[in-house]
Amino acid sequence: MTYAKKVIFYFKLFTANEWSKSKIYSKYLGIKMGNCVRVLHFPRFGSEPYLIEIGDNVTITRGVCFINHDGGVAVFRKQYSGLNVFGKIIVGNNVFIGVNSIIMPGVTIGNNVVIGAGSIVNKDVANNSVVAGVPAKFIKELSQYESDSLKKGIQIDNTRNKKMQVTEYIEKQKG
Repeated sequence: MTYAKKVIFYFKLFTANEWSKSKIYSKYLGIKMGNCVRVLHFPRFGSEPYLIEIGDNVTITRGVCFINHDGGVAVFRKQYSGLNVFGKIIVGNNVFIGVNSIIMPGVTIGNNVVIGAGSIVNKDVANNSVVAGVPAKFIKELSQYESDSLKKGIQIDNTRNKKMQVTEYIEKQKG
């Protein structure tokens, strides 16, 4: 990418909303992205972004990092000057990737998945699951996460002031 193209790329990203960033990343970096992909802030798509495929209805939050090569093989460069190890990363449909998570090379994330903040995903993730941790481990089925969220969550009424609704909810939690 030439310097001018890079400046244009970053300007478009800086001014884009969270929904249109996916189109910009797809066009300039070669990432395959489905429909309704929401990209928050500036994730890192690694040195080989063309090895990344992202499905429909995916949210990629702030600080997410996709690593699609094993840089550690650099310690063998004296013996094997051209040695590289790469892995494709595939993200299914209806996936939420939490803040500052890292997705390692060769990982496939299934459909209907939540990845907790700060997780390092170094193995495939099954459909309909919630994973979190370092390394990421299975936490619960997505259906259990839904049930738990409905019990402890709040439904925001868009006709009323959100701040007031959230404040009332938090006060009820205290009492």
